[in-house]
Amino acid sequence: MSEPFVFDPRCEACKTPFGAVVCGQEILFHCRPLACEGFTHCALVLCHEFSQTRQEIELSIAGPEGDRTCFTAAVSAPGEPELTWYHFRLWRDDGSGCDLDKTGYRSDGNIDPWQLTTYRESRTPAWFGSGVVYQIFPDRFCRLTVPDPTGMVGGRWVHQDWADEPEWRPDPDGEIRNRDFFGGSLKGIISKLDDLAALGVTVLYLCPVFESASNHRYNTADYTKIDPMLGSEEDLRELCRQAGARGIRVMLDGVFNHTGSQSLYFNADGFYPTLGAAQSRESPYFDWFSFHPWPEDYDAWWGIKTLPAVREECPGYVDYIIENQDSIIRRWLRAGISGWRLDVADELPDWFIEKLRAAVEETDPDAFVLGEVWEDASNKIAYSQRRRYLLGSELHGVMNYPFRTALLDYLKGGDADSFREAMETLRENYPPAAFYSAMNFLGTHDTARILTVLGADRFPESREERAAYRLSPAQRERGLALVRLAALVMFTFPGAPTVYYGDEAGMEGWEDPFNRGTYPWGREDRELRARFAHLGGLRRQRPSLQRGGLRWLFTSGPLLVFARELPEERTVTAVNASAEACPLTLPWPVPQALDRLTGQSFSVESGMLCLTLPPYGGMLLT
Repeated sequence: MSEPFVFDPRCEACKTPFGAVVCGQEILFHCRPLACEGFTHCALVLCHEFSQTRQEIELSIAGPEGDRTCFTAAVSAPGEPELTWYHFRLWRDDGSGCDLDKTGYRSDGNIDPWQLTTYRESRTPAWFGSGVVYQIFPDRFCRLTVPDPTGMVGGRWVHQDWADEPEWRPDPDGEIRNRDFFGGSLKGIISKLDDLAALGVTVLYLCPVFESASNHRYNTADYTKIDPMLGSEEDLRELCRQAGARGIRVMLDGVFNHTGSQSLYFNADGFYPTLGAAQSRESPYFDWFSFHPWPEDYDAWWGIKTLPAVREECPGYVDYIIENQDSIIRRWLRAGISGWRLDVADELPDWFIEKLRAAVEETDPDAFVLGEVWEDASNKIAYSQRRRYLLGSELHGVMNYPFRTALLDYLKGGDADSFREAMETLRENYPPAAFYSAMNFLGTHDTARILTVLGADRFPESREERAAYRLSPAQRERGLALVRLAALVMFTFPGAPTVYYGDEAGMEGWEDPFNRGTYPWGREDRELRARFAHLGGLRRQRPSLQRGGLRWLFTSGPLLVFARELPEERTVTAVNASAEACPLTLPWPVPQALDRLTGQSFSVESGMLCLTLPPYGGMLLT
């Protein structure tokens, strides 16, 4: 064998099975130093983080393999979910030697180990990862009538003109309170279900819909009520029914780390007739919050006083949100939703998420729990605690911010191989079900619009500039070309492709609230929307795009080529992210190849497919 590596955990010549393993599963390790190095002994050093234990297992010599000595061992994975860091120790009969880690041979004792994730096998509903998700910011998607905010919590006001810009300037007190509303509603969403079905959507993810004083509704006022500006509980039930008739499920946003200061539970301004924690120590919700001293000072999310943090360990809160038979988690599942997205999952204790998932599965075994995590969720540290999100008892899947980061870096001039490396790291670290259930997206309510990110050549310094910023015709043209490429990768990559409302219509905007404009009904970029609809349709039609394995075919410079494969079907994505045409040659086992984007057919000669990818061009080959 002539491979340049001594150990590569992604190669079956060195480690099987690939990636994360089930508790107790046998793992074969093979370490292959060059024979000329003279190593006669090799040990596998495993440091188990959660159990705080260490193992050192000496490998046996399996014999020479060409110019290499092969050391091998069969090791049982831990019996409980675990995060293990491992490296090798190599030495000769005379005692000389060194360590081997991700960087190569080391003799300085500073180890950069490999990661092994051990998880408990559990059921992950397949509908999320195989589907197409559409994220809606409810106030800004579709309104049927201009609502009257009289009598609603918060000092709300409503834009009469749907095309207005969201308010971004501070109020006279210097605060941005997000009290301007546009009046999008659940009935408005219902009226657009056919449009969403035509995009290939199978899951609607709604930003918070519960009663709240702000337009984003992340400061919940009452978990038991739909915000009256959005409609009623019956409207939500009707949305779930009508969406379900079109093969679309509904997922709600659960904000369980904090509430609103203007809420039934805190009631700082006395809007609600019952006693909140800010009004009386006798309030049934008093123990939900940490005061020091009461009532002036209290723990709040990132110190924002309109978002008082709850004490998740409070038995009354756990009962209210999770454990009671009419808890918030259970009652809305029974109302027809199919899953929960957990806001700021890093702020929720592991045990809380575990209890929440257990309640979800008890209520609806086919429901899905998604977490907002911005980094690699397999090894995330939050508040000095290593998290256990994906080890089998907490989250089914997470928001895939690393996918977005790596894809944008590639499309903005980076190397396709860096994208491959970032995704292979996740594929290696995540349990397979979690990797294939990741929420892949180009933008969300927390990021700038994808068209602006890919089209702009600078980031305006002031918020006033960003509020007024619009792409020039040339910038927009280049941005649209890159968005089409980004969508092609997203819709064909493992995980759930997720469209933030309006991205398919060509909406622009920097950060919140400029990324939360109203949907431009009647003013959509129809060509871009048609491309998204075509990709969504292909995703729904082709099983290989829903659940096929991933094989990298070519990743270098601007060229990114990968395949999704099942025994009976194969789909190949080819992308050129440069301004120059690029030739591409691929082995092809049949006489013709079809580009599913254009319908163009290509002949294959001598088993090789020779193509030229146009500037900022892509193909979907079958």
